[in-house]
Amino acid sequence: MSQEFVIEAFPRDDQGRGASRRLRREERKIPAIIYGGGKDATPVAIWHNELKKALENEAFFSHVLTVELNGKKESVILKDLQRHPYKPLLTHADFLRVDKDHEIHVNVPLHFINEESAPAIKLHGGVANHQITEVEVICLPQNLPEFIEVDMATVEMDQVIHLSDLNLPKDVKIAALVQGDDHDQPVVAIHKPRGIKADEAEDAEDGEEGEAKE
Repeated sequence: MSQEFVIEAFPRDDQGRGASRRLRREERKIPAIIYGGGKDATPVAIWHNELKKALENEAFFSHVLTVELNGKKESVILKDLQRHPYKPLLTHADFLRVDKDHEIHVNVPLHFINEESAPAIKLHGGVANHQITEVEVICLPQNLPEFIEVDMATVEMDQVIHLSDLNLPKDVKIAALVQGDDHDQPVVAIHKPRGIKADEAEDAEDGEEGEAKE
């Protein structure tokens, strides 16, 4: 993990909807909670704009973060984020404490590379059909990947890439596959657009009719 994210947090004593509204309106902060790790849940407040800016970086969602509270640092991951239903505002965040000796479950984005240059797309007019764009992994915090690459360079027409085909970093598991082979869902495939398939089918039928007439 090449990046480090540090979040400044403040103690939050007042709780409830009224206190949360005042926090957002008057202090430009949002309520949050830090929990897990065998410790009591700790209600905190964090700067709204600081968190919003951090969220612009995709890596924020798949990194072990550092929360600074009262001069102490804790390692956490973002587990839940609530947003205003129609305004561009954050309303609440949940952070889970992590321990270097205990595995964590985190959703990691998939990066599809060499897609435009894949022969099935570039030369034969295929279109990539993405079934999922992120995957839940299980690993120790220090092994958490920022993303997982899916190389499309050699994917052929109508070939389906499944979870079991992904190239994973060392000591990283896919949560779905831990449950069994029947959870090996498709990730991406390259197919010809439906319109082209229909045209080819019609051409084939026309050719068969012509042969029959002869």
